[in-house]
Amino acid sequence: MRRAIYPGTFDPLTNGHLDLIRRGLRIFDEIIIAVAPSLKKQPLFTLEERLVFIKSAVKGLKGAKASVFDGLLVEYVRKTKGIAILRGLRFVSDFEYELQIALMNRRLNHNVETVFMMPSEEYTFLTSSIIKEVTSFGGSVKGLVPEEVEKALKEKYKDVKRIME
Repeated sequence: MRRAIYPGTFDPLTNGHLDLIRRGLRIFDEIIIAVAPSLKKQPLFTLEERLVFIKSAVKGLKGAKASVFDGLLVEYVRKTKGIAILRGLRFVSDFEYELQIALMNRRLNHNVETVFMMPSEEYTFLTSSIIKEVTSFGGSVKGLVPEEVEKALKEKYKDVKRIME
């Protein structure tokens, strides 16, 4: 079985993430979407909420699974018998950071490959940060995130919108 691990905070999950998962399943038999708690960022959604969003969004995708991981990614890949780490690249700035991480992961475990994929053109600009910012100002993210995520974002930011009015 060719299993890839797609790690990230997914705060929130976007249709760009789902695009990569769907297309990645053409290459891999299974993709584990590995949700990280994020020590650097202050997530809007809890780890449990993010996991629920992902599980719901990939429910009909054969070979897509969601899980939580903590610690070294290469150790998680080894434990889950993965052969690759799947990462998305949008811009050159993504590449510089991702290359450093990929090289360190290779140094830690030379049996794990990193596979980079570009998002479909319609999602190239899309980041979870942009989604949160647009929603916080009352903008529409319809078609950019799963419906369940869109509703949850509106709920999280409803008080912010009231304060600004």
